[in-house]
Amino acid sequence: MHWITALFLRDFKLAVRVGGGALIGVLFFLAVVTVFPFGVGPDLKLLARIGSAVLWIGALLSTLLGLDRLFQADRDDGTLDLYLLAGRPMELVVLVKCAAHWAATGLPLVLATPLFALFLNLEPIAIGAVTLTLVIGTPALTLIGAVGAGVTVSLRRGGVLLAILVVPLSIPVLIFGVSSATAVLSATASFTTPLLYLGAVTLFAGVVGPVSAAAALRYASD
Repeated sequence: MHWITALFLRDFKLAVRVGGGALIGVLFFLAVVTVFPFGVGPDLKLLARIGSAVLWIGALLSTLLGLDRLFQADRDDGTLDLYLLAGRPMELVVLVKCAAHWAATGLPLVLATPLFALFLNLEPIAIGAVTLTLVIGTPALTLIGAVGAGVTVSLRRGGVLLAILVVPLSIPVLIFGVSSATAVLSATASFTTPLLYLGAVTLFAGVVGPVSAAAALRYASD
């Protein structure tokens, strides 16, 4: 088995097992979605108008839950040092670990979105739009989070600092994702333009994220 496939499967299994994995993320996502209607009140039109933003905020916060463990266990048991000693390209290692993390935690959020959207009175076309934007945008959240996880890997209880670093960097993803998801309900706003920008941000994060996280991990191992 190729080492990339083995690394992906290993990290996927660890992400699912440790801390509840996908289940905890989906339950937290559900908690965020269900709290908003109680705060806003029984105004179904208002819920439908802000529903896409609520789902995106819930996805962002749920993504943050397991990011602090993305590299921590490997650093504690010396696996990261073995990657470096074996000459493995750390950028590729980071990219594979991010892919496994997204498959274990981000993908379940996307799959749960159509069901949770019903709680916010979203129309079918809006449900499809917000689900599509989350498919494109949530990998960017994981890749951006990998940078914060790499910077805080040597810190004990760096989860709070990680959130402080990641949330501001995730604002463009949130803006383009919500703009595109809400545009389908407007006769004047463009759905395609913010969606393309969202895809561009994800591609940019796919290049810069692994490089920055790998540099932070090399520095932490020195």
